[in-house]
Amino acid sequence: MSDPHLIAGGEPLYGVIPVVENLRQALAQIERMGLRPSAVVFTGDLTDLGEPDAYRRLREIVEPAVEALGARLCWVPGNHDERDAMRVGLLDEAPSLEPIDRVWDLDGLRLIGLDTSVPGFHHGELSHAQLEWLDARLNEPAEHGTVLALHHPPMPTSQPMFDILELREQSLLADVVRGRNVRAILGGHLHYSAHATFAGIPVSVAAATCYTMNLSMPQRAVNGMTGGQSFQVLDVYDDTIVHSVVPLGDHTTFDTFDEAFITRLEELTPEQRVEAFSRKR
Repeated sequence: MSDPHLIAGGEPLYGVIPVVENLRQALAQIERMGLRPSAVVFTGDLTDLGEPDAYRRLREIVEPAVEALGARLCWVPGNHDERDAMRVGLLDEAPSLEPIDRVWDLDGLRLIGLDTSVPGFHHGELSHAQLEWLDARLNEPAEHGTVLALHHPPMPTSQPMFDILELREQSLLADVVRGRNVRAILGGHLHYSAHATFAGIPVSVAAATCYTMNLSMPQRAVNGMTGGQSFQVLDVYDDTIVHSVVPLGDHTTFDTFDEAFITRLEELTPEQRVEAFSRKR
């Protein structure tokens, strides 16, 4: 998930957006889905202003929920975060303005978090030192390949002026990851779900949990809206990764398969399932 944008005091963002409630809703839905993920990954803009109290509140909300899932918690910074406050508030480290780049081993699947934030600015960059570090990490074997997570996704955006806030010099990153065993790139920043390819690698952007962009407006009028928040579930298979968008909210369902029906299907042979469930009536 991405872009919770918490602020100090747990107040609504801009006075109207219930960012704390939205984050709690997302975590509650993951628990309700019965998922047991290897990791829960946040791709940046964890707070809106980088305030120490916002990081403290974020940690108090997220850590117990992720621990209950038995998952690893992976924080990736965004342009609204402050590296020194994030290190102290989330990572129990000394304050520093050095990039927060990390590697996690998820049962043989390597997750690399890249810090694309630029202190004092909202656009994204990766330094030559970071790219050299990434190149060295990719030279190390990973049984099930690598997934990159970064805030500024390496893809073009069609909205006016968004190009100002994009990841700069994307070709340098492409030169490092092209032809390597990178299976997916995860991003945030855009506040709407989007998908692309980059150097032949699938790119998947999680919409924000705080607010999203109303893409149904004319491009020059696109702005934030309070609907459409979501998170993504990644199912990792031997030969593919499936990215599924899960909308936030308790939506009314009009039909469902009850437990007895599911149990009956599980007891059937594959051929019997085709007859019971696939054949048109």
